[in-house]
Amino acid sequence: MQHRRLAAAVALCALPILAQAGAQDFTLINKTGYEIGEVYVSPTKSDDWEDDVLGRDVLPDGDRVDISFSRDTDACVWDLKVVYTVDNTSAEWDRFNLCEVSKIKIFYNAKTDTTSATYE
Repeated sequence: MQHRRLAAAVALCALPILAQAGAQDFTLINKTGYEIGEVYVSPTKSDDWEDDVLGRDVLPDGDRVDISFSRDTDACVWDLKVVYTVDNTSAEWDRFNLCEVSKIKIFYNAKTDTTSATYE
């Protein structure tokens, strides 16, 4: 299994450090109707999710979190995984170009039992 260092970390507040932020920084918006307990962001070329970027926090429905990267992170294409607190199920998306995406909004459709994402 390939090991990698997770460069993403949740930005807890807007500090002057943001001027040194990576081009891959994005905002994750939860519109699923459920609380998210874990968020993983991984370079597409990696086969390991590494650490939950929320740490001990959760992402309630309707809330957003800013996910920041180190300025020296150069990978642009990343995968995203979320894990719901209610039943520990997860949803995954592959190949977000975070050098071009600044916002990812995720949704859950109970009728079709599918989770989807939009981005800008």
